[in-house]
Amino acid sequence: MDKTKALNLVQKGKHGSHINIIFDYTIMGLIVLNIIAIIIESIPYIGNIWRDEIEYFEITSVIIFTIEYLIRIYVSDITHPSSSRLKSAIKFICSPYGIIDLLAIAPFYMPFIFAMDLRFLRLLRLLRFLRILKINRYNRSLYLIWNVIKEKKSELLTTVFVTSIMLLIASFLIHYFEAEAQPEQFSNILNCFWWSVATLTTVGYGDIYPITAAGKLIAGIIAIMGIGLVALPTGIISSGFIDKLSSKKENTCPHCGKELQ
Repeated sequence: MDKTKALNLVQKGKHGSHINIIFDYTIMGLIVLNIIAIIIESIPYIGNIWRDEIEYFEITSVIIFTIEYLIRIYVSDITHPSSSRLKSAIKFICSPYGIIDLLAIAPFYMPFIFAMDLRFLRLLRLLRFLRILKINRYNRSLYLIWNVIKEKKSELLTTVFVTSIMLLIASFLIHYFEAEAQPEQFSNILNCFWWSVATLTTVGYGDIYPITAAGKLIAGIIAIMGIGLVALPTGIISSGFIDKLSSKKENTCPHCGKELQ
């Protein structure tokens, strides 16, 4: 296969041929159908009836995803240029999309390569849901959000760090004040850490809660702080998303809707 044609086939968008568009929608359709198949398979009285059909569909999907993956490795010297074709292939395989593409097919092949027990096989079959991440390559909205996260990663990491510190402080404090009153519930810092997560995110499952006056005071403070702290990542991503949309709108022709060069 000509490398340029192969690249156009797996590259998202219009490239002067209807085959490229058909390929895009075929892959997207397969991804959606795979998720539906996993859902159906989890319903015993339906999954048992359609077991053979689901198995055949799984094999067909894996074959198509494998061919797509091999084509992307074949054109990796164009998409991921490097000093050699091998380095380009490794560069693609280790890229975020390359890892996602590999995870989409690996659970099917691994049992044929390695001897595994039933529990691990069930885990591998469950990992098939990761195929939904492949749709990110074909969906502009998901791609836009991914770019925003990459651009705002320093701000997001800062909020994660601050949140982690708050969780640790809350865990130590609640353990100090509640361990004697509730030795079974707050027996160690790890149990307290679970309570801190539920409280800081304002979820409050109610499985563990303080009963001392000091513990209740700490819980109230943590819950109030969580309202603002947990909202920070959402605000950062929302702000970046709005900026991206505004920038895209400015670079789009108002008449034809095409992006300006």
